[in-house]
Parts: sequence; C-alpha cells; structure tokens
Amino acid sequence: MVAQVRSPLHDAYWRFAAERHAIFERRLAGGAQPWTVDPILARYKFCNTYRAVDRVTQYLIRDVIGGSASQGLGPEDVFCRVVLFRLFSKERTWEAIEQVTGGLRRSTLDTDRLGAALTDLRSRQAIYTSAFILAPPTGRQAAASKHSHHLGLVARMFGPGGLGAALARARSLREVVEALLVWPTIGPFLAYQIAVDLNYTPHLGFDEDEFTVPGPGALRGLRKVFLDFGGDSPATLIHRMVDDQERQFVRLGLPFRGLFGRPLHAIDCQGLFCEIDKYSRVAFPELRSARVRIKQEFRPAGPMPALAFPERWGLVPPQPAVVPGRDPGRALPDLDLTDARAGTQLALVP
Repeated sequence: MVAQVRSPLHDAYWRFAAERHAIFERRLAGGAQPWTVDPILARYKFCNTYRAVDRVTQYLIRDVIGGSASQGLGPEDVFCRVVLFRLFSKERTWEAIEQVTGGLRRSTLDTDRLGAALTDLRSRQAIYTSAFILAPPTGRQAAASKHSHHLGLVARMFGPGGLGAALARARSLREVVEALLVWPTIGPFLAYQIAVDLNYTPHLGFDEDEFTVPGPGALRGLRKVFLDFGGDSPATLIHRMVDDQERQFVRLGLPFRGLFGRPLHAIDCQGLFCEIDKYSRVAFPELRSARVRIKQEFRPAGPMPALAFPERWGLVPPQPAVVPGRDPGRALPDLDLTDARAGTQLALVP
C-alpha cells in the first residue's frame, strides 16, 4: 500500500516552505514590511523553514557553542552547555546562568547557587520557553522545582561515566538520541532536539538525515497532509519529503535556493509539518484537530543579528542589511483574513 496525500495540503506544505524561507531572505536583504502578501504568514508567528535560522537556535550556535565562554573548552563542557541551554531555551535565562557561573562548564555548575538565582529570576519573568512542554520531575525529584530538577539532572548527566562518555561512544545521530533517552524526563522528541543541537558542535558530525523523530505538532501535520500513511511510519514519510524536495519545488514552479545552497534536511521537514498544521488552522479550518487556532501573532523583534552556522556546513551567509531611517519594529498593517484563499495570497492554497 502506498501513502496517499491530500493534494491541497501536500502542495501547501511545499508552498509554505518556499514562501516562509523567502520571507527570511527578504528580511535578511533589508526589505521593508510586510515581507509577504500572504495574510496568514504576515499576521501569525511561524518558525523558519530551516530550524538553524530560528532565533533561539541561532543564539545557541553563535553564543552557547561559539561564544567567548566556550573558547578552549573540551567536548564534555561544550555538550554540558548545549544540554542545559536547550532545556530552558531562553536567552535571558542563559545570560543569567553565564553571569552567575562566570561561564558555564562542568566545574562551575553549582546547582544550589544557580537554583537560587533562577528562583529569583523566575519571580520577575519566565525562565522557560513556551515553545514546548517539558515533562515534570517524578519520583524523589517530584517535590523539586522544575529548574532545580533540570540543574541537578544536567549535573548528573555530566558526572563521571555519564552522558559525556556515552556521546564519545556514539556513532550515529540515533545513538546520540538513545544516550539521552536513558535520563529521566527526557522523552523521544526532546532527546531528538537536543541531539540535533549537539550535532551543531564541532565535536559531533553525524548524518542529519539518518534519523528523525516527529513531535506532536508534526504528527498533526502529517495526518493533515496524508490521507493514509500506507503502512509507513511518520519518520519514513518525513524522509520521503527530504528525498522528494527538488522534484516538488520544480513541479510547483517554486523558486527555492535553499539555505545558501543547503537543501532541507529531516529536522527541517519535520518542523515544516508542525508549521503546516498551524497554517492550516486558518487556511483549511475544515481539517479539525486538537488545535483550532494559531496562538501567537507575529511581532518583529528588531534587526536580524549576524548569522552563524556550524563550520563544517561550509555556508557563507551575507550579513543582514541595515536600512537607515527604517524602524524594523513598526507594526504590521491590518490584514483581511475573512478568506485566506482569495485575493493576493501567494497561492499557498490552490
């Protein structure tokens, strides 16, 4: 049995990928808002087509892995920084951690001192991202605050014979995920996300398309794009999108140059299923799921910072353009969403 696609959604998946990336390129070039005439993409917040250029991931690559505090550190200290950052996925939280520790590494991971600092910070602002939900502490840790649990967890992970040793033995991205899964409250999707982050460091370099894990949002998107999985696993269908990307962009007449020549990888196609699930809540409201609206509207966060990528990717990105006299944070005009399939929308929905 062959997997059967729902053609309008399947086409919308590729159109979304192309137009969302075009928005990124227009912003990078210094174009003025709105960066798209698609009313849904203009009004609501969506992740980038490429995970690596999302704001938090860029911060991870540029400041957590590549920042001055990481210079001269060994692999386990860099891994420790990556894991702790991803658990919070919040820049201000990381800046507080760096300030308290003088630069996080295994030897400066004082759980009591950091726990007190984060408790104080939590009284004034959120210390965790709202992008995904982390499992609460269980067992003997159930009474601990979430951040105290995570600090203790990372300290144990990078003790003698812990995660660092397992990562040294890993020979594939799948084995990195498996090494993470043995630790409490680290589920399959979070383990996959952390594994991809660890693979950005210069100390790992596994095939990114060898393994993938769809998250809850991606599973919802897959059920919308495909009428029938045809006996294939969700991961297999994601890999199929990776393999089929060039043909689909050509078929639909979509200009897509990739990320400075880099094609979509499994982590990107997985994320695109999550984003098309969100997009379809407005564009295809008849396809109901557990989520019926898009929660966040788009708010520009200011000028784009300089881009950073793993050196082995060999990408040479241009520096973001700065346009004198233009406020990068000016408000979007009101957009009519009464019929997202009509008007000047860029044919994301046929």
